[in-house]
Amino acid sequence: MTKTTTSTPTRNLKWRVVDIVVASVIGVASGAIFLVWNVASGPLTDPLKLLLPGLQALGGGFWLFAGVLTGLVIRKPGAALYGELVAAAVSALVGNQWGPTTLVSGLTQGLGAELVFLVFLYANWRVWVAILAGAVAGLAMAVTDLLIWYPGAATLFMTVYTISGIVSGAVIAGFLSWLAVRGLAKTGALDRFASGRETTARV
Repeated sequence: MTKTTTSTPTRNLKWRVVDIVVASVIGVASGAIFLVWNVASGPLTDPLKLLLPGLQALGGGFWLFAGVLTGLVIRKPGAALYGELVAAAVSALVGNQWGPTTLVSGLTQGLGAELVFLVFLYANWRVWVAILAGAVAGLAMAVTDLLIWYPGAATLFMTVYTISGIVSGAVIAGFLSWLAVRGLAKTGALDRFASGRETTARV
């Protein structure tokens, strides 16, 4: 009698050259979007600030998606942090109103998303994990901003700003990034990555 065995594919968490290249491309492209949002964010979120101070953080997700998106595509330790830092570096180097502090924000926001993927041992890439990663990145953004730009702010402002940042991170950086990865995978652009093969296998 022949005994058949099934083996589970071993996950490779080591970075390949293609991982570095694609993560860098995502980071730079995200940085370009950051540059646009650096200019557009004020006019678009000022009405929210007038409605209720702190609500302007609802636009913060457009500065958070780089880490979550890179993490979802590459699925390797450090990918979320790398993607967010590269995007922040592009924003800072080209020039914005916050200067080198942008790198501090990129570091904390990238770490927020990275920690969520780490908690799940880089093995769970479901939509709710992406949403959670975006939410924690939003929390990191809020805490960083409140410490650097709004020290001594009123409790109501801090509460509204923090909740708004978390919601924005969850929806824009988390859910929309997850949708973007699924869309890219269906085009075949991610066939060299587990994120692409997994999505197409379900179709």
